[in-house]
Amino acid sequence: MNIFYGWRMVAAAAGIQCLQAGLLHQAFGAYVAVLSEQMGWSKTALSGAAALQSLEAAVLGPLLGWVIDRSGAQRMIVAGMVVLGMGFMVLSQIETISGFYGAIVMIAVGASFSGYFPLTVAVVQWFEKQRARALSAMGFGLAFGGLAVPLVAWAMQTFGWRAAAFGSGVLIIVVGLPLARVIRSRPEDHGETVDGLAPPPPPATGFPPVAPTQREFTTREALRTAAFWLLALGHGVSLLIVTAVNVHAISHMTESLGYSVARASLVITIMTLGQVCGVFLGYAIGDRFEKRYVAAVCMLMHAAGMLMLTYAAGSAMLLAFAVLHGVAWGLRGPFMQAIRADYFGRSSIGMIMGLSGIVIAIGQVGGPLVAGVLADYTGNYRAGFTLLAIIAGLGSLLFVMARKPA
Repeated sequence: MNIFYGWRMVAAAAGIQCLQAGLLHQAFGAYVAVLSEQMGWSKTALSGAAALQSLEAAVLGPLLGWVIDRSGAQRMIVAGMVVLGMGFMVLSQIETISGFYGAIVMIAVGASFSGYFPLTVAVVQWFEKQRARALSAMGFGLAFGGLAVPLVAWAMQTFGWRAAAFGSGVLIIVVGLPLARVIRSRPEDHGETVDGLAPPPPPATGFPPVAPTQREFTTREALRTAAFWLLALGHGVSLLIVTAVNVHAISHMTESLGYSVARASLVITIMTLGQVCGVFLGYAIGDRFEKRYVAAVCMLMHAAGMLMLTYAAGSAMLLAFAVLHGVAWGLRGPFMQAIRADYFGRSSIGMIMGLSGIVIAIGQVGGPLVAGVLADYTGNYRAGFTLLAIIAGLGSLLFVMARKPA
């Protein structure tokens, strides 16, 4: 059976996402909890490292988008996997907060070169009619990667956080490089067609050619639409919650609720199972529903889940948090880039997504910092988490207003 190469790319991208989610994004909270306890560093300082990753991604985003639009993403992703793995190895050797930040810079550069943004642009180029399905399938990697968080926490407790970090670097290079080499540029450059469909027949003599159904926006045209800014702001607001949870949820559960790191990681695992369910739901509904309304509902679920985590009085409320937040994240995440490609086309999607990343970074930076600063100031996470939940709930209106440009 001849499988469309685009689906092979989706599988490889999912594998890379799985590595990064399990060893970096969702495991970062475990490093924050352990380093805060063992090294005595403040939550604000450790949150700054998460903010640094987001700022670096925002600065590089437009440049990466420009490069990908012109020469494809494979070489960039291969280089990124090497730098990311080496960054973890450097992290395993640090002794000071400045050394920690230096390692985080390497990790951030590697993650930007080989992470969600270039992988998404590469996959978007190969799909149109099944775009949301393809991105949701890629999202399985991000979701399943979270299942590795308890394993990372176990490795930290058994072998120490240094050994866990070094082992993560080795695993990223050994497994990630073969996956990175599967990624290719546009299907037209490899004798393929979008969605693997047969090319349309030439128009009959005497008849005008059929107009394309998808208008291709230039970057400048996209920037002039309200939809570009509403989608970017809505995406940024959603990441206020996501990044704050990734960085601080484990610390909140260990310090305010009396959980061990392993037990708190189990809650994150349940959240990840919810995320997997959300990705399955997104894959099932694909392009059948208007994506902006789906995103708006997910924002309300994020807000409700965050409040459950903040005021948890027992396991039932933590379970509600894990399900609400996880399902919302898994369902909404892949739809963010599918909406942009639906609205603006493929020709400049790398640059459009890269410039969107500058706005989105506000949420990526703000979420962990707001939660961390207010936790240091008040002694717990309640004020910061509550504020973020309210902002996320109001952010649902941004997606409702983000209509497709004419």
